Amino acid sequence: MTETPLSIHKLTHHPATPCQAVHALMVEACAVVEDRGPGLLLRYRLKGDLSRLRIPFPAETPRFTDGLWQHTCFEAFIGESGKPAYREFNFSSSGHWAAYAFSSERTLDTSLPELPPPTITLEQTDDNLILEARLPMPATAMGSPLPMGLTAVIETQDGSLSYWALHHPAERPDFHRKAGWVAGLA
Repeated sequence: MTETPLSIHKLTHHPATPCQAVHALMVEACAVVEDRGPGLLLRYRLKGDLSRLRIPFPAETPRFTDGLWQHTCFEAFIGESGKPAYREFNFSSSGHWAAYAFSSERTLDTSLPELPPPTITLEQTDDNLILEARLPMPATAMGSPLPMGLTAVIETQDGSLSYWALHHPAERPDFHRKAGWVAGLA
């Protein structure tokens, strides 16, 4: 596998949902080429007091799971330049994942073909969690700017949720708003 770094981004919590247990949350995006074709690697690095967070244990058989965003999960929203359509991906430390296609903001589009499941790997120490998610990408998407929202939901041991993103453009956390995304990763 060859890996080409594209960008590194710092995520910040929404002002209404602070989390003292998280000291830093970064996401590195890389273009990858594997035997199975081109893809996108997202490397989420969470630094903090992990004992104060609810982090799902790895599952024996990772699978598509709806509602991952209700607990600790890492997310990516990927669009195409100049088009309202986008995809949402959710990655859990359990290895479970979810993927959705939207024709426009929050309008599900079930006509698009499903992508193969992501490959999720996890490394964890007392104060670091690194989750890597590899997404297969159509060759036509690679090399062109991709508008992208990189986000996370972090759950503490008391059940509180903290919402993290590149930018929070609204009074309430809303990861679907493209105003909170980066203009494009090339």
